[in-house]
Amino acid sequence: MAAVLVVLFLVVPLAELYLILQVGEAIGALNTIAVLVLMGIVGAWLMRREGTGVLRRIRGQVQRGQMPGRELVDGFLILFGGALMLTPGFLTDLVGLSLLVPPLRAVVRAALARRLQHRVVGPGRGGRGGLDI
Repeated sequence: MAAVLVVLFLVVPLAELYLILQVGEAIGALNTIAVLVLMGIVGAWLMRREGTGVLRRIRGQVQRGQMPGRELVDGFLILFGGALMLTPGFLTDLVGLSLLVPPLRAVVRAALARRLQHRVVGPGRGGRGGLDI
């Protein structure tokens, strides 16, 4: 757990700073700032669009008496992806974008389900074939 925190709070910001400086050197400081601001705007727009769609699907499933498991996970991933897109930096934008684009988010959701399946049920004891997210 400590290693994860070191990566999150030390390595990622240093890598972001390095990338921002390299991009700034290549395309200029103002262009770099413009790209970062544009990515934040795109991220906010995508988060709103995808979030609204997920909320509509959650509402529909609840009205039909179904548990919206996949949609709740999508909602969390969209929220997290949007927060990453609003954080200045190219690495966080890339990860955030992967959580906001539906086909890429589906890949992340499947990987998350496999990881949770392994932790909750245990290796080799899949029961009915996996978690329904």
